[in-house]
Amino acid sequence: MSDPIKNRYEFVVYFDVENGNPNGDPDAGNMPRIDPETGYGLVTDVCLKRKIRNYVEMVHEDDPGFDIYIKDGVALNTSDRRAFDELGIDVKEIKKLKKDDPHLDIALRDAMCRMFYDVRTFGAVMTTFTKNNLNCGQVRGPVQLTFSRSVDPIIPQEVTITRVAITTEDDAQKKGTEMGRKYIVPYGLYRCEGYVSANLARKVTGFSEDDLELLWDAIINMFEHDHSAARGKMAVRSLIVFKHDSEFGNAPSHCLFDAVSIEKNPEVEAPRSFSDYGDVEIDMDAIPSGVEVIRKL
Repeated sequence: MSDPIKNRYEFVVYFDVENGNPNGDPDAGNMPRIDPETGYGLVTDVCLKRKIRNYVEMVHEDDPGFDIYIKDGVALNTSDRRAFDELGIDVKEIKKLKKDDPHLDIALRDAMCRMFYDVRTFGAVMTTFTKNNLNCGQVRGPVQLTFSRSVDPIIPQEVTITRVAITTEDDAQKKGTEMGRKYIVPYGLYRCEGYVSANLARKVTGFSEDDLELLWDAIINMFEHDHSAARGKMAVRSLIVFKHDSEFGNAPSHCLFDAVSIEKNPEVEAPRSFSDYGDVEIDMDAIPSGVEVIRKL
């Protein structure tokens, strides 16, 4: 594995949805998340991290160092115990071992970071370690994402559907179909912003140059292998990366984010495709020296 990254990064991602639900809200009947005051659509950071994890697991299946800690069907305690096994530690002897070795928690943290890509990237709260009074129970990851927000307000639509699969035998004798419903966004273009800390990569997780390239690849392709009827047509449209020439950065992140914009075409009232918008613009005059702008997509 390559060395930890030495440069700070920020990035902006634009992605869109057509006739689908990008992120349902379980507190609102699974309708698309929306800011009720402004009408702008929302997609949580957790939703996008899930897709990044799924992509990494798919392309690096069974590769050492690229396991996924947060995944379906695997209890966290089961994954936690792998660090004990790798270091040859008996959980029952933790208190004694910690007394003899004050750096035990760091060794366990490093083992988890070596094994699991998402711990190295996003960090994690590892409950088994916390219960054993180990400080590695919470790992702060170098990569963080914001909530995504739509560029323009969205108007979710409720679509009524029928199905021939009847739930019970009694109902099947009375009727041939049942009614259902699903929510869609006819079209929405969303923007997500992210941060990559070289300082946390060096001091905590060891997030490397190879990990970083995999992150860009995962973001670009996070919807390509995640299609479903509920999510409709989703695609990443643009990935703009800001690379600082130092570990701590050369400009405030908000100044860089403010330099990136996209607007719908003047004649368009209700966008229904990405072509209804102009190009993603970057105000290069607002980019200070020491920051490189990279268009990944």
